[in-house]
Amino acid sequence: MRRILSLVVLAGAVAVLGGCGGQSADSTSAPGPEAGGSGNPAAPGSSSGGGTLQIGLMPKKKGIPYFTACQKGAEEAAKELGDVQLTYDGPVEDRSEEQSAMVDTWALRKFSAVAVACNDPEQISTSLARARDAGCAVITYDADANPTASKRQFFINQAVVKDIAETLVDEMVKQAGADAKVGVVSSSPTAPNQSAWLKEMETYRKAKYPKLEIVVTEYAGEVQTTSFEKATNILKAYPDIKGIWGMTSVAFPGAAQAVEKAGKSGKVAVVGLSTPKDMKEFVDRGVVKSVVLWNPVDLGYLTVHVARAVSKGDLKEGATAFKAGRLGEVKVNGSEILLGKPMIFDKSNIGQFDF
Repeated sequence: MRRILSLVVLAGAVAVLGGCGGQSADSTSAPGPEAGGSGNPAAPGSSSGGGTLQIGLMPKKKGIPYFTACQKGAEEAAKELGDVQLTYDGPVEDRSEEQSAMVDTWALRKFSAVAVACNDPEQISTSLARARDAGCAVITYDADANPTASKRQFFINQAVVKDIAETLVDEMVKQAGADAKVGVVSSSPTAPNQSAWLKEMETYRKAKYPKLEIVVTEYAGEVQTTSFEKATNILKAYPDIKGIWGMTSVAFPGAAQAVEKAGKSGKVAVVGLSTPKDMKEFVDRGVVKSVVLWNPVDLGYLTVHVARAVSKGDLKEGATAFKAGRLGEVKVNGSEILLGKPMIFDKSNIGQFDF
């Protein structure tokens, strides 16, 4: 019903939508100076003058520490830049339809830019394209939309798919062995980043570790308790399993909990992607040996810098590099902007990171 109402409202308002730009009265966090300028409608992807830019940052799901870390970096960038008013909001469940409804609302409120971590690359593309047509700069981060159908301008990628996939496989082999039986707990079959990583992991596994066997892949959404249940079921169904990959920031701790509760710490390797803060207790207790990730604070920081630059017309198609505050110069490859290579956190360094 929410989706239908959103579309009805959008259809009635599209004729008066001159462009996305300017300031929203009820936006939240990191306010910049008061909006100024002429108030004339802006061209797509541009600001409405010298006033405040309203940028919306949307996670896959609110309340996940990983995206809370992204929010922290985004707020840092908004405060640093001074002319950005940031709204951080998203669904309370990992539902793409809820993301689409919120994008439609932000477009109606004439946001200068929307930046979305997409739950479903196809489903959300229609709403992102409408926002672009209405004049918003459209950015994706963490997980991309369909680049063509969504009309998004840039995707801020936390790390190259190949690098993440190979790091995850290498870590599993290091801990479980090159001929181990392993399982996977992921979010959903449509999640663009997990799907891409798993596909590349399978290609790499076949080429380098052909005896490494993936016996099962389970999907738990973005819910840690469900991830725990799925991992527990894997341990029961495959008593000779030697490792479990947790492909999300909630699947990884959920799988670690399952292994620890089953009394298999040190016997079943748990490898995956999550925040150091969430995984430190498992590393300290020896349930997990290493955590693969990047810095999500930096990802949120970079996303706001990119969204602002695109809104102002300072970052355009064809650029090969982009200067982003304290991150310095980052690479631009077509419509993809790369944060950097994945990091590995272990007992030697995990306590140094507060996210």
